[in-house]
Amino acid sequence: MLPGWLFKLVVLGAPVENSTFLHVLSCNNIVSSLFKCHFPAVIAEGMAPPQRILFPPEKIYMDWQQRWRAGAGLHNSGNMCFLNSVLQCLTYTPPLANYLLSREHSQSCRQRGFCMMCRMEKHVNSVLHSSGGAIYPSAVISVLTLIGEHFQLGMQEDAHEFLRYTVDAMQRSCLSGISE
Repeated sequence: MLPGWLFKLVVLGAPVENSTFLHVLSCNNIVSSLFKCHFPAVIAEGMAPPQRILFPPEKIYMDWQQRWRAGAGLHNSGNMCFLNSVLQCLTYTPPLANYLLSREHSQSCRQRGFCMMCRMEKHVNSVLHSSGGAIYPSAVISVLTLIGEHFQLGMQEDAHEFLRYTVDAMQRSCLSGISE
């Protein structure tokens, strides 16, 4: 039997056997992997438990905390389908959206310069607080090359690759300022 405190950890690391930590079955799973483990937490022999819990389980809500109408759509101005589809997926993933709508990240963000979580927070709030119509996803488009230096505005790109780079950038933002 594992100690009770182990189940309260948010583990950011390599997946263990039989875990769904990084198995991408849907957009919800990859985003949820940033916020909560979906497997029994196991700390390998010789590995110290995390010094800081980024997202306490009691603050993670898998269902919407507020009812929302469908927010604004996204303008597709020249080969931006890859970006728009990923942003729509992330915007409508309840655990992530709940956190970003709370604006908790930006209120405590200590990252200087580019912060993907702050950008996503701005984007999600813009979309879900707009009713009908379509908006230009400028919060993300304006930092496209900071997400991945090879991404270019107006060029056809791979949605899966953009998702991976975006989630990586979000994770780096969450870990920024934490001593290693």
